[in-house]
Amino acid sequence: MQNGKIDKIWELLNTVPDPEIPVISVVELGVIRDVQFTNNSFLILITPTYSGCPAVKTFQDDIKTCLLENGIENFELKIVYSPAWTTDWMNDATKEKLRKFGIAPPSNKVICPQCNSQNTTLISEFGSTACKSLFKCDDCLEPFDFFKCI
Repeated sequence: MQNGKIDKIWELLNTVPDPEIPVISVVELGVIRDVQFTNNSFLILITPTYSGCPAVKTFQDDIKTCLLENGIENFELKIVYSPAWTTDWMNDATKEKLRKFGIAPPSNKVICPQCNSQNTTLISEFGSTACKSLFKCDDCLEPFDFFKCI
């Protein structure tokens, strides 16, 4: 593959699901920062959601598997921490996928993904993962994760 095939690499990366939220890809999450072609090799820059994110190893393994299964062998994965990842890197379509999956997307207001009520109560600062908080809807009484604004 040559430099002109960077779009194909992006397409493949967009098929790699986030290991903690499988309805979005690592590209949609925003952790794939760039794909470059240098010295006859693809360089894929990854910024974890936070420095201690336990999913980083899984990201790397899943990306390697995807690329190798598609005949891409000339690549390097590089973790970069600056600039720090932010939920601003998620677009509206990704946030809607989170909501449909039952996770309140990052927002200034915590809105129940089940009934769209803003009448919610924080149960715990930490939900199923460190990047989410656990809330309860006071209208429909359903618990749900809220993806923290970072």
